[in-house]
Amino acid sequence: MEIKHTHIEGLFVIQPKVFGDERGYFFESYRKDLLKAHGLHQDFVQDNQSMSAKGILRGLHFQKPPYAQGKLVQVIKGAVLDVAVDIRRNSATYGKHYAIELNEDNKTIFWVPPGFAHGFLTLEDKTIFTYKCTDYYNPESEGDILWNSPDLNINWGIENPILSAKDQVAEPFSSFNTPF
Repeated sequence: MEIKHTHIEGLFVIQPKVFGDERGYFFESYRKDLLKAHGLHQDFVQDNQSMSAKGILRGLHFQKPPYAQGKLVQVIKGAVLDVAVDIRRNSATYGKHYAIELNEDNKTIFWVPPGFAHGFLTLEDKTIFTYKCTDYYNPESEGDILWNSPDLNINWGIENPILSAKDQVAEPFSSFNTPF
């Protein structure tokens, strides 16, 4: 596994070593010892998986403390544009984002710690997205930021994604009051 830190403190990208031949492939998708060596000391308590058609945008979601979640995300099938937005008030990169394509071919894994809003846009039909969480889902602590808030300047590469009812009425970043 190769772990690359991004320009935003706490976010990192994991590129596993993939061993493949005519039979298929094998790779380690999780190594607690290597993640711990890079500062990830949290335990994972819940795994989630979603399947989505092309053009679905889920996010930008987060959970407020004390139920804030870190997420270790990856794509099993298909492709997504994955985005994390720093919502830590005292961070030098507050309001900045990092975007990366995760897909079944590159097998890239992305660590999104607590204190970030997270979302993804599916780039292919029947995309299967999976993630490990550091805390349990708690509906009362949900937060949502409008995916196309002008202040965030995220280039999703789409004008009219398919959104949930909740994501359609999310709060714009300009009026967002971070709980972190």
